[in-house]
Amino acid sequence: MKEILRQISEFLRSSFLILLVLAASVLGVYRLAMLQIVTAEETQQPIINQSVYKQVIPASRGEIVDTAGRTIVGNKIGYNLIIEKAYFPADNAAGNAVIMRIVKLLEEENYSWNDTMPISKTTPYSFEPDRENDVSEIKKKLRLNQYATAENCIDKLIADYEIGDEYSTREKRIIAGIRYEMLLRDFSMSNLFYLSNDIDLKTVTRIKELRLTMGGVNIVEEAIRTIENGNVLPHEIGYVGPIYSRDEYSKLLLNGHSDYALSDQVGKSGLEMNCEATLRGYNGTKEITVTNGEVTSVKTTQEPVAGQTIQLTVNSLLQEGLQNILDQHCQLLRKTDAECRNAYCGAIVLLDTRDNAVLGMATLPTYNLRELLENYEDVAKMDNHPLINRATDGLYRPGSTFKTITATAGLDSGKISGNTVFHCAHDYLFYGHTFHCTGNHQDIAVSRALTVSCNIFFYELSARLGLDTLLDYERAYGLGSPLGLESGDSGGYLACPETFENLGLQWYIGELTQAAIGQSEVQVTPLQMATVASTIANEGKRYRPHLISGTWNSTMTEQLSSKEPELVYTVAPNNAANVYSYIRDGMIGAAQTAMPLEYDLNNLGFDVAIKTGTPQSPRGTDTFVIGYAPAQNPEVSFCAMVEGGKNAKWMVKEILHQYALNYPQSRIGQAFAARGAL
Repeated sequence: MKEILRQISEFLRSSFLILLVLAASVLGVYRLAMLQIVTAEETQQPIINQSVYKQVIPASRGEIVDTAGRTIVGNKIGYNLIIEKAYFPADNAAGNAVIMRIVKLLEEENYSWNDTMPISKTTPYSFEPDRENDVSEIKKKLRLNQYATAENCIDKLIADYEIGDEYSTREKRIIAGIRYEMLLRDFSMSNLFYLSNDIDLKTVTRIKELRLTMGGVNIVEEAIRTIENGNVLPHEIGYVGPIYSRDEYSKLLLNGHSDYALSDQVGKSGLEMNCEATLRGYNGTKEITVTNGEVTSVKTTQEPVAGQTIQLTVNSLLQEGLQNILDQHCQLLRKTDAECRNAYCGAIVLLDTRDNAVLGMATLPTYNLRELLENYEDVAKMDNHPLINRATDGLYRPGSTFKTITATAGLDSGKISGNTVFHCAHDYLFYGHTFHCTGNHQDIAVSRALTVSCNIFFYELSARLGLDTLLDYERAYGLGSPLGLESGDSGGYLACPETFENLGLQWYIGELTQAAIGQSEVQVTPLQMATVASTIANEGKRYRPHLISGTWNSTMTEQLSSKEPELVYTVAPNNAANVYSYIRDGMIGAAQTAMPLEYDLNNLGFDVAIKTGTPQSPRGTDTFVIGYAPAQNPEVSFCAMVEGGKNAKWMVKEILHQYALNYPQSRIGQAFAARGAL
């Protein structure tokens, strides 16, 4: 019995061990199988490579409008051709093929592309003239030494970007130029490259149809700068263009905007440049997620804010009227006076005497801003240098219009009174030199001397004043330095030993007498002389002239700022009533002198105050007039001049008429209306 129980016990123990081994084996096999399955699953999962890039959403640039809200420079929604780094081939050969493919399409549609490389487009390659800074930049970008030639630069681009011999010489230059432009504009995941701007819908359609064969090429819909009225103040408005250098880029970052990209369009001249910080908006941003080389998401993270709208003090219709007056007067002179056959150039400036707001500013010859941007070289080569703004930068002797300043110096300094008399017998002897007057005026006081423009009265007065006193009053009126117009203006210079030394001329004591009548080397701008007239009209208060009346938000529903009158200087602060009454009387007398009926300034319903000048110039003589109206309680002051011309005073009546047409509620407007002249 015991034996049987022992056998049963061993059998059970053996069976348990066998089952335990089998269970262990099954568990081991299971774990091994699971391990293999998990390992296989892990092996099959793809490697994820993901990057997120920020890209700029450009803000619309602020518009520039006239005083009535008429757009001069604005924006339109248009199409720009871009290349995006995320989709552009990394392989140089493939990228070159894309560039050449899109260039050929642009050529077929008569579009240009952005290529500012300072190297000629044809062989033998040479650096373009007057682009020293750009030449230095390309050598630095390509890591070439300072002695590198244009050929060296092209060869380096061809080598760096593997531009093969399957391309012609011309095609190699095209690809090299665009490749350099990409380098210059910091083409990257964050910076788009703008290849061509303002593409029409037909070309946009063609590009979109071919996009699959042109990796990275795309069309973006953006605000594009437009010239709505290119005839209004083209010099003052200026234009936009690309950033040309790192130095320019660094300076832009100092204006309060830190989000510039090298591909941006920025102001290059005039108000577009000088008001860049105001006109430029604040860019938005979007995030682009690239997963394993494919763009997987795009989302806007910050909306752009448009730039401010600048409103000018100028009325576009009045501006165009002033331009016509100047042009027609020059045409009249050329047709009727052989001595004026070359009278093609001149300027008119019209100011609001209350604060020297510029109401209009004509220069001749001029250009249309749109034409300048389309054919810069053609405009630059036109006769008589139309790129010079003669109103703000033309430098001229003012002639007898300057006598108003000499009179101010004499009356305010006490060297003369309003009743002081000098004798004019046509000739005047000064330190052994004889100077002449145009008349023989006998005994004459200051008001009459201004009316008839007696030289000898002012020769005598200059001897009493001395040079230093005369210079003090010239500076008080704003001569000899820029006035600070927002678009920029020239300062000219004054007749003094320092000026003569700078010009390489010998100073003689007799220059004092010539300076006192606006000759010698006194050089002024028409804007400065219009400011002189305004200062006289305001009895010595000189305001800074300005073009901007204020700023608005982009929709012009909220005014953000307004320009307040800026009093810069007061001439004769303790003696104004005495000084300016005599000058005003002399200028009213000058306006009342006989002129042909169509130009006559009598019987307008108000008095006009003017002073004329016929300064010597390289052209023989120029013609000047300054003045203000009405003579009592003035509204406007003006300066008009013509190079090599005559009778600038003949333009005054029509200048006032144009003002009346555009400001019929003014006193001048009401006076013209009362005469049935509106």
